[in-house]
Amino acid sequence: MTENTPGHFPQQVGIDAYGNSGFRFADMSHRGSLLCLPTGMLGWNVTTPAEITLDSLAPVFGAADDIDVLMVGLGHDIIGLLPEIRAALRERGIIVEAITTGSAVRTYNVLLAEHRAVAAALIAVDRVR
Repeated sequence: MTENTPGHFPQQVGIDAYGNSGFRFADMSHRGSLLCLPTGMLGWNVTTPAEITLDSLAPVFGAADDIDVLMVGLGHDIIGLLPEIRAALRERGIIVEAITTGSAVRTYNVLLAEHRAVAAALIAVDRVR
């Protein structure tokens, strides 16, 4: 993504496309899961909802003061996030929506276009449904 920091794009932008195990944004493609934060776009080493933990969301907690809503894209299936994750986000004033990756991408793009304080944690999917 950038020369100095692999897996990091230094600003938050909309997602142009998803599928094929990655995402397209800012005229680039990224393979793998993605965190979209006010501080930039980061590669995210999560491939299944079971891997979403407080530790894997550490960059989100680090940017919590600038986030009102976190869209979590769970792949193709919707499952509940662990109660301790929801509680930790709520303690920091973050509303969390855990939905399919496609729905999370679309909602993230709308909220970002509206200049809302939004972030996204998106699990990459092989194909668009």
